[in-house]
Amino acid sequence: MPAAVSLGEVLARPDVWRGDCLANAAIPAVASGFARLDAELPGGGWPRGTLTEILADGAGLGECSLLLPALIRMRQEGRWSLLVAPPHAPHGPAWSSAGIDLARLAVVSPTRPRDALWAAEQALASGALGAVLCWTAHADARQVRRLQVAVAGSEALAFLFRPGRARTESSAAALRLLLSAGSRGTLGVDLLKRRGPPCTRTLTLEVPRPLKWREEYESESALAGTPSALAPARSPGAIVFA
Repeated sequence: MPAAVSLGEVLARPDVWRGDCLANAAIPAVASGFARLDAELPGGGWPRGTLTEILADGAGLGECSLLLPALIRMRQEGRWSLLVAPPHAPHGPAWSSAGIDLARLAVVSPTRPRDALWAAEQALASGALGAVLCWTAHADARQVRRLQVAVAGSEALAFLFRPGRARTESSAAALRLLLSAGSRGTLGVDLLKRRGPPCTRTLTLEVPRPLKWREEYESESALAGTPSALAPARSPGAIVFA
């Protein structure tokens, strides 16, 4: 007969959480770099080995800059980061200046939108990457669950970017955030789902935005009237595009 297990031992497990408190602090996580956000995230940061959904209407709110500290952490660990079907090509010089190791950054741009989720799933299942960021306009519950299964038990960070309308859909992701533009360039963050009690207030974060898409850089340079300042999206061998 199996030995009896106390309730305290059960509650101490990292995969068990109580609905009236944030999930166990022992959950592996990477600090977001924003104290106000970390205080509301189970484990005190972006969870490893589980899927995080980030919902936003359109690109350019600062969604990638929000993840910059975590991506820098992946660089410090010597691990690769992968962007799957990003809305625009990353501006290599800006990302490099922000602290991203372009030698360990890969971009996959599938010709068919539905292949993005498959590519992200395969990347997560490989266990070879530190962070996978995937953008998709459409994902059903089964596809989202497959991503959660693929990353489960690993040390990877997994982020799925979806339109704001997806907030009403069910999701296997343990963490879901809704981003919105705040006043004076701030970023509003609503925690739609987390392991613990609901977060009923919108977090207002001041997020520096050093990470730019190539399209953003070109638009800003054109408005400034400095076409000569247009740097190429990447230097040879800097970012691996596939």
